[in-house]
Amino acid sequence: MKSACLSLLLVSVCWALPFRQSGFMDFMIEDEQGSGSPMPPTRRPPVQTPPVLTEEPEGSFCPFRCQCHLRVVQCSDLGLKNVPEKIPLDSTLLDLQNNKISEIRENDFKGLKGLQTLILVNNKITIIHAKALSSLINLERLYLSKNLLKDVPANIPKSLQELRIHENQITKIKKSSFAGMANVIVMELGSNPLSSSGVDNGAFADLKRVSYIRIADTNITSIPKGLPSSLFELHLDGNKITKVTADSLKGLKNLSKLGLSHNEISVVENGSLANVPHLRELHLDSNMLTSVPAGLPEHKYIQVIYLHSNKIAAVGTEDFCPPGYNTKKAMYSGISLFSNPVPYWEVQPITFRCVFDRSAIQLGNYRKK
Repeated sequence: MKSACLSLLLVSVCWALPFRQSGFMDFMIEDEQGSGSPMPPTRRPPVQTPPVLTEEPEGSFCPFRCQCHLRVVQCSDLGLKNVPEKIPLDSTLLDLQNNKISEIRENDFKGLKGLQTLILVNNKITIIHAKALSSLINLERLYLSKNLLKDVPANIPKSLQELRIHENQITKIKKSSFAGMANVIVMELGSNPLSSSGVDNGAFADLKRVSYIRIADTNITSIPKGLPSSLFELHLDGNKITKVTADSLKGLKNLSKLGLSHNEISVVENGSLANVPHLRELHLDSNMLTSVPAGLPEHKYIQVIYLHSNKIAAVGTEDFCPPGYNTKKAMYSGISLFSNPVPYWEVQPITFRCVFDRSAIQLGNYRKK
C-alpha cells in the first residue's frame, strides 16, 4: 500500500509543470480564459529610440556633378562657367580643366588650405582676382595653360613648386611676377606673345631652386638675361633668337641641356660654351648657322649636339674633337649634321675620332629648297 502511494506521488510530480512566478494580473487572465494551461510570457516590443540627427561635418560636401574621392575633386569637362561651391575643405587636388570658366573670383578657393594641386587648363580665364590664390598656403602645382590670361597672376603662393602657364596671351613678365617664389622647380611659359622687351631684367632672380624653364614658341629675339644659376634644363626652341652671346649664358654653371632649335641663329660667339661647363646636350638644329660652333673640342662634357637643318657648308677635322688623338672626357653619343649643304663624302673620318660609336653620326644629302 505504501509503495502504491509513493508511485502515485512520483507520477504526479513528473506531470507537474515547471514553476513560473506569476503576478496578480496573470492569475486574473488565466481565470478569464478558463484554461488550466498557463499563458506564455508576453514580450514587450523593444523601445525604439528616435535617430539622432547630426549635421554633416563641414567640408564633407561634393560639388554638384563633380566626383570626390580620397580628397581629390574631379570637376573637369562639365561645361562649368564658374568655380563650383562647396568644395571639400580637406581637398588636396582640384581638377577644373576643360570647362568654360572665365573668371576666378576672390573667394572661389577660400578655406582650401590643404590644396596642393590646382588644374585650370583649357578654360577661358581672363581674370584672376588678386587675392584668389592667397589662401592656398600649401599649393605646390598650378596649371593655367590654354587660357586667355594677359598677366602672370598676382600673389602666387610661395609654396609653389611647379607653374605651367603656357598658351595664354601674356606679353609681359615683370620683375615682381615671381617675387619670393624660391621653391619653384619647374616653370613653363611657352606659346605666349612675349617679346624680349617684355621680359624685365631680373624677372627670374628669385627662382633660387628652379631647374627647368621653357620659353618656347614666343617672339623673343635673345636669350633672357639674369637666368638662375640653378638651371638644369633651358628650352628656348621656336623663337626668333638670332645670336648666342657669351654673356647670355654667363653663370649657368649647372646647365645640362640647352634647347635652341627652330630659331634664326646665325652666330654662336666664341666663349659661349665655356660659360656652360657642364652642358651635355645642345640643340641648334633648324637655324641659320654656316659653321660648326666654336668651343666644342675644348668642352669636356657635351655628348649630344644637333646641327641638322642649318647652312653648314664645311666640317673640319678639329670642329668636334681635340687636336690629335686626345679624347674628350665624355665622348659624343650623338652628332646630327644631315640637311646641311656639306659634301658628306668630303668629311674626313678622323673628324669623329672622339665619337663613342660611328652609328651616332647622322649625315645625309642636302636638298635645296
